[in-house]
Amino acid sequence: MPKLPRPSTRELLKYLNKKKGFVVIRISGDHHILQNPEGRYTTVPLRKEIGQGLLLEILKDAGISREEFMNDWYG
Repeated sequence: MPKLPRPSTRELLKYLNKKKGFVVIRISGDHHILQNPEGRYTTVPLRKEIGQGLLLEILKDAGISREEFMNDWYG
């Protein structure tokens, strides 16, 4: 399996919105708080690149498995 990508905040927000239905419900400082229609929350900080550990935590909060993310990201 390929390595996890290092998306920018913009790329990750776009993925969460378009593919998983998350919407930004508020912005607190440099953090975007998102919620999906099922009620799950996750927070995405503004960064040039999202590191692997942080990406895995965001995916865990969002209820997205690593394999599901990899399949969505790499097609």
